[in-house]
Amino acid sequence: MSSTDHQLTEHHVSDVRTRILDWYADNGRDLPWRDPETTAWGVLVSEVMLQQTQVSRVWDSWLAWMKRWPGPADLAEAEASDVLIMWGRLGYPRRALRLHETAKAVVTEHNGVLPADPELLLQLPGIGEYTAAAVSSFAFGIPEVVIDTNIRRVHARIFSGKGAGAPNLTAAERKLAAQLMPDTSTAQGLQDANTWNVAAMELGALICTARAPKCDQCPVLNQCAWVAAGKPEPETKAKTQSWNGSDRQVRGAIMGVLRAKGAVDVGTLQTTVEATGQLGRHLPEVSQWDRAVNGLVTDGLAVLDDKILALP
Repeated sequence: MSSTDHQLTEHHVSDVRTRILDWYADNGRDLPWRDPETTAWGVLVSEVMLQQTQVSRVWDSWLAWMKRWPGPADLAEAEASDVLIMWGRLGYPRRALRLHETAKAVVTEHNGVLPADPELLLQLPGIGEYTAAAVSSFAFGIPEVVIDTNIRRVHARIFSGKGAGAPNLTAAERKLAAQLMPDTSTAQGLQDANTWNVAAMELGALICTARAPKCDQCPVLNQCAWVAAGKPEPETKAKTQSWNGSDRQVRGAIMGVLRAKGAVDVGTLQTTVEATGQLGRHLPEVSQWDRAVNGLVTDGLAVLDDKILALP
């Protein structure tokens, strides 16, 4: 019998859920996209912005974005260059273009209204399994099983005794997440199911963190299989790439110049970018400059015409 099977008694699961739900009621962050008045579109925008990006970096950007483009119809009419400028330094700017494409699809295919249907959400540009489930649960109250990195870590530690989830989402993790969802046959159960999704995520973000978990503040310290096992290290550690000197750093620095200037001669690109100081002491070789420029053009983030690199 696996440690997970051992831990998944009805009493244990119910006790863990109750403790985490109570903790969330007292400690959940008052984030702007969690306001009851936030539209489903606003929730989607927040989910796209929050992908691989810290809440502190998203907060002001989300507020500014929603003020300028409060709905999909507003964003659909915007120029791609304006969308990229507004995205600023959130990183992974392809997310901005996908969100722009999503807005256009919502307008043309759904009369400007984000569909309250997980399957239809999945058909929109750039929306994957997690985002569709999160928007369904957080915006529409549809009890989809939401699984992100934080939730996987919380589940793995409490119920499996492991330090982290598997390198890639597994069938076993999906099954466990589904088993942990409250019974949705009653109105209270339906509400608890959607709150459970965000509560487990919040616990992973604030308490059950990857590098420095605050176990002494955890509401389920005494129910945690990982703590009981002596907090073993994850079986597989996530690979991380240094930002300094990476292609991403060079691409980001070039995008910073394009957002500020709109266009730049590729002949002076290196001098212009290095003058911003965004590359620090890193001096890219010609091959890296070419790789960065060609990558931005290929991804639709820039256009190159007669040696002039510009926003699309």
